[in-house]
Amino acid sequence: MNQYVTGAVIKELREKNSLTQSELAEKLNVSDKTVSKWERAKGYPDISLLEPIAKAFGISITELLSGNAITNMNVSANMLRSKFYVCPVCGNVIHSMGEMVVTCHGVQLLPEQAELSDENHMILIERVEDEYYVQINHEMTKNHYISFVAALSSDGMQIVKLYPEGKSDCRLKIRGVKRIYCFCNRDGLFYIDVNK
Repeated sequence: MNQYVTGAVIKELREKNSLTQSELAEKLNVSDKTVSKWERAKGYPDISLLEPIAKAFGISITELLSGNAITNMNVSANMLRSKFYVCPVCGNVIHSMGEMVVTCHGVQLLPEQAELSDENHMILIERVEDEYYVQINHEMTKNHYISFVAALSSDGMQIVKLYPEGKSDCRLKIRGVKRIYCFCNRDGLFYIDVNK
């Protein structure tokens, strides 16, 4: 990720939008020499120009800063392809079924990469009537704990927030659940596939 809008990003977006330096400069109320200066890495746009630049290219400020355009391809999604983003500052959990740019507390978040449940993050599942009783074999201290448990089916999701010094278990409705995830605040995301 670029820490600031680079001239290379501006040039790429300008050319993609079939704009000359003069046309972009006119939209931004700056000189074409200023745009040229940015593109030659001889300077950066003023922060007050970020919103007008993003508007000129038809993208969000987040996309402009990240240098990555996100396209809504409007494709049907399967919940089993879900992505989880977790803020390292506040612990916010953001869920998506497709590509997105996510920031929280000024930090761009990347999707968590799930690993198969291991001996230090063992997800145990017991069927109790119409629910799964889920236990995670994990300590729950102030500094090392399971933050949430999520259950996914092909068309739905359930999520349960867990807290430090609390219990590392929960109950989830069975409703077609195919995969269960847990998130460790130190080691990341783990999953287990549910066998009916």
